[in-house]
This record gives sequence, C-alpha cells and structure tokens, in this order.
Amino acid sequence: MPCTPLALATARVMPWKNGGGETLELAIAPAGAGLEDFQWRISSARVGAAGPFSAFAGVDRSLALLSGAGLRLQRGDGRIEELHAGGAVAQFAGEEAITASLVDGPVGDLNLMTRRGTWRHRLAPLRLHGRQELHNDAAVMLLWCQAGAGIECRLPDGEMQRLESGQGLLLEDQPGLLALQAAQPALLYLAWLYRQG
Repeated sequence: MPCTPLALATARVMPWKNGGGETLELAIAPAGAGLEDFQWRISSARVGAAGPFSAFAGVDRSLALLSGAGLRLQRGDGRIEELHAGGAVAQFAGEEAITASLVDGPVGDLNLMTRRGTWRHRLAPLRLHGRQELHNDAAVMLLWCQAGAGIECRLPDGEMQRLESGQGLLLEDQPGLLALQAAQPALLYLAWLYRQG
C-alpha cells in the first residue's frame, strides 16, 4: 500500500527482545518479519523502569521521546545523553551497550531501526504551525504526529489525509511534494528510509 495509517491504539503489542518491557509495533518490513530478520521496523515503547537496551547486531537505531519528563541514556563510551519529548533524536548502533534511566517517571518513545547495509534512515522533529511543503525522496517516509490535532496532509499523489496526536502515516514509493497544514502549533517526527545496495 502506498499510504498506510498508523496509530498507537491499533499497534501490535510485543515483548522487548530482552524481556524487559513491551513495545507497540507500528510497522515492519517485510510483513510478518521477526526481530532477527526484519529490514526495517518502527515501534513505540513505554519505558517504566531503568535498564539496558536490547542488543540488535547489524542494525542502526534512532530514538525520540514522545511523552514523559525525560530519558537518560548512558552510552557505551560512558557518555550521558538526555532525551526530552519533542526534542533531539538519539542515534546509535544496535550493538552498542546502552542503559536507560528515567528522569522523573515513565516515558513513551518512538524507535526506528534499519538493517545496516540494506537500509539507512534519518529521523527528525518538525514544529509545524501554518503551511509547510516537504520533498520526499525516500523509498519509505514516516510522518508521526507527536502533539497537535487536525494536521492536514496532501500526499504526492494528491490524496488528503488528516493526523491527530498519536497517529502517523507511512508512505511507500511516493516521491514528490507533500503539503502539511496545521491551524494550531503541532509537533511531528519525520523519518526517511532509503534502500541501499
């Protein structure tokens, strides 16, 4: 399907690879793939306690915070990186040993993973108020509404879609211009996934 609506309310609930919690699987390729053989995967987890991240060898990851006071990551080299809702995105290799701790209570996150050498990706926040046009040059593009309501999206093929908080759109093989419109301030996360090789 060239355009697939995504929503936390209808996502598939799965255990974390390391058994430390649960994640909502929003999209995976190929369809029906498991944690060892996916090409790319988009998910959202609720983190309620400190602990290590699952290891994903050969996978590149990006993590953004959707809700909560903050998530503190202790990186493999000892560096501390703090994520906040609507803020910067953490990028790391799936092999890196990372331990997460909560700043003040549970958080919700958005997690994007691509199989290294087969796919690469970029994940970034976009603050939207009024109209903005974006060019999509990726094989797969994700638009995720983190905050705001009633965002109008005109897709490259002319189709109109509407996004509310906690909803997203997955565009596959839809290159071209997107037009986004928000009557009130909104925050989206956008991801571009590119085939390699």
